[in-house]
Amino acid sequence: MVRQGQPGFKYYVGIGSLDEIATRGDRVCVLNILGNESRSVTPVSHAFSGGNVVFGTSPGRGGEVLETEVGPIPVFDNVRDGLDAGHRFDTGVVYLPPAAVRHGVYELIRVDPDLRKVVIITEKVPVHDARAIRAVAQQAGVDVFGANCLGVADSWNRVRIGGALGGDRPDEALRKGSVAVYSNSGNFTTTIASYLAMAGWGTTTLISSGKDHYIHYASPEWAYAFERDPRSRAAVMYVEPGGDYEEELAFTKPVVACVVGRWKEKLTRSVGHAGAIAGSGNSARDKERWMMEALGVDGVFTPERPVFGAGGAVVTNIAHIPAALDAVMALRGEDRDFEPQGSLELKPWFGNAQGLDLPDSLAIPVVEAMEPYRDQIERLNRQVGAIFARQNLKDASGATRMDPGTGVSSLHGVPVLDAGLASFESNLCLALLREPTGAEGDHLTHVGVAAWAGLHGDPALAAAAAAREAGSSPSLVLAAAAALVGPARTERARAAVDAFIDVFAFAGLKDPLDGSAMDLDAVDSDAAPWSTLGPVRATDRGRAMAEALEARAVRSVFVDALGRLGAGHDEDLLLGAIAATLAWRPLLRRRISRTTARNLPWFLRLYGTLLGASIRPEDHGPGRLLGWDTDELLGSGSLIDLAFRALTGADPTDEHRVALRMLLGLLVTNGPGTISAQGAKGAVSADGPESPDRVQINKAMVGFLSHSGYSHGGNGYEGIRFLIDVLEPTGLVDPGAAETDVDLREVAREYALRFAAEKARAKAVGDPVQAIPGINHPVYRGEPVNLEPREVFIADFFAKRGEHNAFHRFYKHLVEVLYEEGVTRNVFAVNIDAVISSLLLKMMWPRHRAGDLDEGRLEEAAFVVFLYGRMIGCAAEIDDHINRGRNMDTRTPASRCRAVT
Repeated sequence: MVRQGQPGFKYYVGIGSLDEIATRGDRVCVLNILGNESRSVTPVSHAFSGGNVVFGTSPGRGGEVLETEVGPIPVFDNVRDGLDAGHRFDTGVVYLPPAAVRHGVYELIRVDPDLRKVVIITEKVPVHDARAIRAVAQQAGVDVFGANCLGVADSWNRVRIGGALGGDRPDEALRKGSVAVYSNSGNFTTTIASYLAMAGWGTTTLISSGKDHYIHYASPEWAYAFERDPRSRAAVMYVEPGGDYEEELAFTKPVVACVVGRWKEKLTRSVGHAGAIAGSGNSARDKERWMMEALGVDGVFTPERPVFGAGGAVVTNIAHIPAALDAVMALRGEDRDFEPQGSLELKPWFGNAQGLDLPDSLAIPVVEAMEPYRDQIERLNRQVGAIFARQNLKDASGATRMDPGTGVSSLHGVPVLDAGLASFESNLCLALLREPTGAEGDHLTHVGVAAWAGLHGDPALAAAAAAREAGSSPSLVLAAAAALVGPARTERARAAVDAFIDVFAFAGLKDPLDGSAMDLDAVDSDAAPWSTLGPVRATDRGRAMAEALEARAVRSVFVDALGRLGAGHDEDLLLGAIAATLAWRPLLRRRISRTTARNLPWFLRLYGTLLGASIRPEDHGPGRLLGWDTDELLGSGSLIDLAFRALTGADPTDEHRVALRMLLGLLVTNGPGTISAQGAKGAVSADGPESPDRVQINKAMVGFLSHSGYSHGGNGYEGIRFLIDVLEPTGLVDPGAAETDVDLREVAREYALRFAAEKARAKAVGDPVQAIPGINHPVYRGEPVNLEPREVFIADFFAKRGEHNAFHRFYKHLVEVLYEEGVTRNVFAVNIDAVISSLLLKMMWPRHRAGDLDEGRLEEAAFVVFLYGRMIGCAAEIDDHINRGRNMDTRTPASRCRAVT
């Protein structure tokens, strides 16, 4: 018998009203009822609907049951077996894999003459199969919902068929009311119902239409049934791009249409549950226009510009649906279904503004959580510092990265070009605190580092001197000193950090640099944490550190607390106080972990020791370093001044300071894949970061230093040697002059011609052609004129300052004349190595010409300046790997190793 469909359609539509879609009289058969999704969803639907699933199928598992709150559901091998057992149904739900959906629907239609509805949950049903399903269902007089949907539900009838509309607690979302919901998104069907309930609107029938290539029960059929449903006073539609289902819809009842997906317009493939490919159907903008025409409005509703009419409104943000519905229904003089159940305002259970002063619109107040979460959140709020998820960090980092497009590396999100504009102290802290410091932080860092640079009488200086005398490279000279800064030498300082945290974190201290923030009279000098620090050990270094902080007008609650405890000149405890002050705010904002804060004294002392070890022993003396006495070294100047004097033996000008800061910033990192970073990370991995107290930070620094060498680190000297060979014979006096007596372009041309001749000779006899240091780049090489972004940035920076560099200018001439003379096919880029060589040689040129810096000292300086910069980035890698890494995660599996012969 041919079933009679609804009038007005050119195809079969059996459902005449929404109240027929999900009823208490429907009896359901579920295909693949024991599958992963159905096994969790079907029992909830069955119980909510009063036991509407009569049986399910799962081939090969006939005789089993699916347990539910209202009794077990029998399982058969196929539909025929269930019918033969006396069960009857009129609705089928399909959870089968995509390739099996068509056959499952065929089976339902073929063996069950009572079948009226099929709900297909499966997504990505092949288009050919969807067409076949459509044809067979039309012929049999069966309405199909889906595919790729979460089924249908009815709040009046308390029935859910198919997927998880309403979630695990459908009673909470499916509140009886007067609003029908039709949505291309299954999850948003539930979300919309929840939003409506908060605003005082309940629902009638909810349909998750699905968004595969075919929507079998689409918006025209739904609109017809909505108009004929006496329970539904209004409706909400959620519409995504693709297809023309919404074109030429007409309504006599109000509708709020949420049209989304403008962001999908540029996509060329399907995403998520929006099965239609953007551009293959119709865009979000088209659908906005269709719905505006259908509802009689000329714009999109927003809270700031509420455009609506008696026919409805169009929104593009799901959160605006309740407000739009309120406005439309108020205009029509119709009341809500019940009192609002809440609001859509964000109600965060916890928050962290990261120390930012947010405007009122973003400073959302934290509310008390419900149980059982309240107690968990209270415990979380008592946690000091961040806890990072551990993962395999082989060739990966949470601290550094290189942008593959620009070749510019960054440290904790700060590009090295920006790091070049910051102070040495700020970058040292950026590596560990994940944010740069201000002026007070610079003062604290300077004292905390410089205090350990004077190594007179320290075995670390003897170790460095012995390594230097043995002919070791500069990196191994520093490594010899670092090996002696073991955990025992900073144990009291690190314990002091723990004590400050334990005493002050729970006393509510927010800013230790605010002297009025804490009443130190209330600090218990007998508190248990202080007992771990042992007896006070006042030293000359401790006195100098305290006086330097006072001279720099830096007041720290922690330093003051030491004074109250009679420990104000204890160098170890002062180092701990400096570290705790620096770490406090990022620690409370959970930017860093407590482990990082506790290790900060160790890093500061290592920084200072490495700086000191780079200075020759004869420049260390009792209470002095490089001619400074300790009070002057700590109480004034900056680490850039110390580094410059260590490199050149002279005091820097402001121009020198700017250049050296830029140089060190550029050298901070080149990403986690560099050899030096791999050495640092490998050392942490070998110690086992999952037990962070066992990781020896000085050993990890040795790993960085032992993985820096003449090819990686000392290779900056190649550019310096090249520039000296070419330009020293010219008699160049002042490389910083705007105009020089040397015709740099002509010198470049003469060299280019010599290079061309040597290149031709080498090729003729099969000798290797030596590359020119500082030109060409593996990324920036294919254009007629190639520019390296970092080189361009630095050139512009110094040009704006009115500063000149003859060495850099020579390089610019050289790449041009190499092209003009036919030596290169295009104009090569001047790379960052050339910039580094040019900056460093300009600083050293006067003393080199005077004979104070021979070739060996120049090579050493080029190597050491690399180590000064790179120790910052490698400290960040060490700390990151301690916090995030796994034990032995940098090793290479044996299966990836190969033997060579």
